[in-house]
Amino acid sequence: MKIICIGRNYADHIKELSNSFQKEIIFFLKPETAISIKGQPFFIPDFSNNIEHEIEIILKINKVGKFIQEKYAHKYFEEISVGIDFTARDLQNNLKKKGLPWEAAKSFDGSATIGTFIKKDKFDINNLNFSLKKNGIIVQNGNSKSMINNFNKVISYVSNFITLKKGDIIFTGTPSGVSTVKENDVLEGFLENIKLFETKVI
Repeated sequence: MKIICIGRNYADHIKELSNSFQKEIIFFLKPETAISIKGQPFFIPDFSNNIEHEIEIILKINKVGKFIQEKYAHKYFEEISVGIDFTARDLQNNLKKKGLPWEAAKSFDGSATIGTFIKKDKFDINNLNFSLKKNGIIVQNGNSKSMINNFNKVISYVSNFITLKKGDIIFTGTPSGVSTVKENDVLEGFLENIKLFETKVI
């Protein structure tokens, strides 16, 4: 099972981090060990002083696909959820300055919180509201219509490089509002006001 993460897919997030806009879709991978064990808290690792939350809509691939045409991409997922791509921002910034890969900042154990999956049929995929609450206050709020590259484009593009298999998960990018998590924070993820996960920070 692969975890594929799309970077720089919301303009407001690109601006808040002073990153550049890219013509090509950016993606990276997290290992299976990045998935936080259900019911366990998020443990702040000792190698970072600035772990930030990134709420994202996530897709679960339902069948094998390679070189998937965009017009057929919607057939490759039936379930959606929200999750957090935890990022060691201080480590990532240092790696970026040196022109090095960011995996250490993005792919560490427990860096992927994954919510309960629900059928996509209930929703307008192109107009999905999602949000993250920290200690009861909304800190990130986004809508899928604001994505630079929609779900079908993402699936089609990634499948040109990597064979998608049943059970693979795609994180589709985060809106603005990322911030540092601290001990005892409680993080809750919502899709159209449906709560799909709750995580405590330790």
